[in-house]
Amino acid sequence: MLKQNLQFKLSQKLSPQQIQLMKLIQLPTQAFEQRLKEELVENPALEGGQEEEEMYEKDEFDNNDEYDDYEGSDNIEAEDINIDEYLSDDETPDYKLQSNNYSDDDEERDTPYAAQTSFHQDLINQLNTFILSDEQREIAEFLVGSIDDDGYLRRSIQDIVDDMAFTQGIYTDEKTVEKILHVVHELEPSGVGARDLQECLLLQLKHKTPTESVDLAIDIIENQFDAFTKKHYDKLLQKYGISQDQLKKTIHEIEKLNPKPGGSFAGNSRVTENIVPDFAIRIVDGELELTLNGRNAPTLHVSKDYQDMLRTYKDSRDKSHQQKDAVQFIKQKLDSAKWFIDAIRQRQETLFVTMNAIMHFQQEYFLDGEETSLKPMILKDIADMVGLDISTVSRVANSKYVDTPYGTKLIKEFFSEAMKNDQGEDVSTLEIKKILQNVIEDEDKSKPLPDDQLAEILKEKGYPIARRTIAKYREQLDIPVARMRKKI
Repeated sequence: MLKQNLQFKLSQKLSPQQIQLMKLIQLPTQAFEQRLKEELVENPALEGGQEEEEMYEKDEFDNNDEYDDYEGSDNIEAEDINIDEYLSDDETPDYKLQSNNYSDDDEERDTPYAAQTSFHQDLINQLNTFILSDEQREIAEFLVGSIDDDGYLRRSIQDIVDDMAFTQGIYTDEKTVEKILHVVHELEPSGVGARDLQECLLLQLKHKTPTESVDLAIDIIENQFDAFTKKHYDKLLQKYGISQDQLKKTIHEIEKLNPKPGGSFAGNSRVTENIVPDFAIRIVDGELELTLNGRNAPTLHVSKDYQDMLRTYKDSRDKSHQQKDAVQFIKQKLDSAKWFIDAIRQRQETLFVTMNAIMHFQQEYFLDGEETSLKPMILKDIADMVGLDISTVSRVANSKYVDTPYGTKLIKEFFSEAMKNDQGEDVSTLEIKKILQNVIEDEDKSKPLPDDQLAEILKEKGYPIARRTIAKYREQLDIPVARMRKKI
């Protein structure tokens, strides 16, 4: 029995080419373009653009061609073909190493990037406005270099003192570093260099023009931070003897602060990823129309030079052992190019048929844009429709985006499990989450609804869901518990 199971597992093993195809299918448009460029550079037998002559209907590199037979091993100086000449990239025009990745309708655009000063460099530049000794400047620059992209200094002063001694040969003490840190706290954006959220908020408040609300906010953050974060507003009202309106203005003052001062810097060095939709869905005369981004359908062909070389060799009567090895290498490149072109075609077909099935399954949503129109849909539903493996559908859905009349959407977000309503009908969990979100948005924020009350409301709306399920959906929607949603 064990032997049979082992044999079955081995029979399910994918070939290297199948694995490569799965990887191609998984790639979104931008990553696919990069993969295509790499293949064009690595395989000189693969070329982009249209062939100059459409006269090679038959595959000149078919695996059953005559040149596969190498009989005899005479070492002859054959002059019919110069292998080095064909293998040299020096004479290859640049256009042959580039791909035609765009359809006629696509505009070829380069995304401009401004040469902005980085977040940390901007902070160092600001230090020039302070009068500092050489030692103080070295400490200040080290502190700035230790600040993370959110604007926080998350290392202890003692660690910084030790690190400067070991790595920079700067010998100082905690008191001196603390003093220089006060200089860093004067830099913009306000709050930078804070060691925790409480200090970050305090630094920003102390940079504001003093008012009654600002002074009270400083006192609350400095002395009642725990009560504030837990929204124990009754305790704060009693502690300060103020009206609800006064507390409301003070809280509003705090809510205007930035908890991540480094993140707001326009020149931050973090890379913002541009989403390129892999598909587009449009409504034309009341019907849905699906298109695949033209950048996924490059025009490629097998090198004519490499085919000519094999034909020349096939016609020659004498073949040296050295030339046989070289031609085997070239034939492998030709086969690889042919396979890659075929794999791209399979990728295009797989992407299109999968998205087409999703579009028709969710036709009602794509026509009206109402999230409550989304039907329950799992990977198996689409896999059965198109006759593909579930893992293949997953690869398409997990990493691809579709441009719709209602915005650009991640395809996997259209998938959801089914739950029964009070009439026994299958409804999407996405629909239930949307209704839950609407209920929470409309609640009285001075008395937020706990999960058991939310469960009762959804039950009244026809969705009998347990309280623990409400809690799970709420967490998936990044909605905090009732106490944390409270507003005064």
